[in-house]
Amino acid sequence: MLTIKKNVYDEILGHAKKNPLAEVCGLLGGRDSRVDKIYKMTNTSDTPDLCYFMDPKEQLTVMKKMREIQMQMVAIYHSHTHSEAYPSAKDVALAYYPDSYYIIVSLTNKPNVRAFRIVDEKITEEKIEIE
Repeated sequence: MLTIKKNVYDEILGHAKKNPLAEVCGLLGGRDSRVDKIYKMTNTSDTPDLCYFMDPKEQLTVMKKMREIQMQMVAIYHSHTHSEAYPSAKDVALAYYPDSYYIIVSLTNKPNVRAFRIVDEKITEEKIEIE
């Protein structure tokens, strides 16, 4: 189970709602399966309405910041602008961190937030607890 602080959860939703026509993305820091801090990232994709891509330099900088405060990357989040909160084929192909959770926010209908593990292209949904 993934535990997310309420203020971080609200920031994830706010980030997605701020730009509903483009996918937003970011990293979530914490320890074990607990998220304590959000790092909003820039979506550098040429087609931000269809997918996301993080700048490797920005990602490395954020990962260094996490290590400096003795946090680890617990999860990666992004939004889906036109589809449900479920990993796309591209999301699965780019799931390079098997120890991380993948959080997807869908803005179709009402906001929906779901968490997954993606290991060897196998998708497993995980429960989210907000505290």
